[in-house]
Amino acid sequence: MDRNYKFRLYPSKAQEKDMNTHRWIAKNLWNTLLAHCKDTYEKTGRFPTKSQLQSMTKDSGLYSQSSQNISHKIHNAMLRYFKLRKKGGRVGFPRFKSIDRLKSVYYPQSGFKLDNKLKVSPFGEISIVKHREINGKIKTLTLKREASGKWFAVFCVEQEAEIPRENNGEKVGIDLGLKTFGTLSNGDKIKNPRHLKQYEDRLASYQKRLAKMKKGSKNRWKQKKKIAVLHEKITNTRADFLHKISNKLVNDYSLIALEKLASQEMSEHNYGKYINDAGWGMFANMVSYKAESAGCKVVFVNPRDTTKTCHICGNKRDMPLNERIYECENCGMIEDRDLNASKNILIRATEGHSGGKACGELQ
Repeated sequence: MDRNYKFRLYPSKAQEKDMNTHRWIAKNLWNTLLAHCKDTYEKTGRFPTKSQLQSMTKDSGLYSQSSQNISHKIHNAMLRYFKLRKKGGRVGFPRFKSIDRLKSVYYPQSGFKLDNKLKVSPFGEISIVKHREINGKIKTLTLKREASGKWFAVFCVEQEAEIPRENNGEKVGIDLGLKTFGTLSNGDKIKNPRHLKQYEDRLASYQKRLAKMKKGSKNRWKQKKKIAVLHEKITNTRADFLHKISNKLVNDYSLIALEKLASQEMSEHNYGKYINDAGWGMFANMVSYKAESAGCKVVFVNPRDTTKTCHICGNKRDMPLNERIYECENCGMIEDRDLNASKNILIRATEGHSGGKACGELQ
């Protein structure tokens, strides 16, 4: 199994200048190869082969494997474009990149060595904060620059699969929402911290100032960086909350049932800002990859009518968003709508509950 480790880098001013220069070279190489692909197709009706693109990366100024990787990405992007297009999917053609859109330099196999410092060709030894030990064999390195100006080293590490520990916890269903982040089938609730709302006024103030500044000015660049730092803080706060909640859940329960939500598609229609702020997709991913080593199983079920169905008798009724209590006309059950939904989610994920059978994807 592969796992990523992310560490903060503290390059010197000279190293940072060289690293940004390499980003610039990588951006130019990407754009040159993409332009060549378009020109070749217009003249011959065919795109260049992988080997032809790779031959154009020689003497680019980047580490050899880093430049070759850019040609491979261009080639794969072309294949993916036509493959998805044939299937009728919505897909855009690969785009030219600005320096702001190319944030990293990739080392697929060699050119780096990690010790007390990170030695990278051709930047030399870069100071790194190793806040935890790496277990396993390092396969790749990505030097990444965030919008805030901070540099990070991301290592992809190959590890042996861990032996799952024994988990004798209960089974639980979780209904994710916006008013409450999560309602558990045992009655517990996880409060929605609304990370974006805590910084919304400050963010709006920063963006208003940015809109009044002259494009290309130094003050505008400084203001953009302030906004990026604030966005990074919001992202880190959200990730910290989701990590803590997911860790607690996989350690406390032997089976976790969740709805298989298309959160990205949902955010494009209604309440997009609030759905993205809640981080349902991130939460589901975290629970999934942490569950195996914790001896916990994760089941994703069809979310259809979990709110409208009575978990006792199976009767269905309409439930407008403003109606927070489920009252069953058939059996007389009265319960919080989210609690009722979480119990339905658990029923769908397990056998032996009201005749329900497991469905969905087992992780």
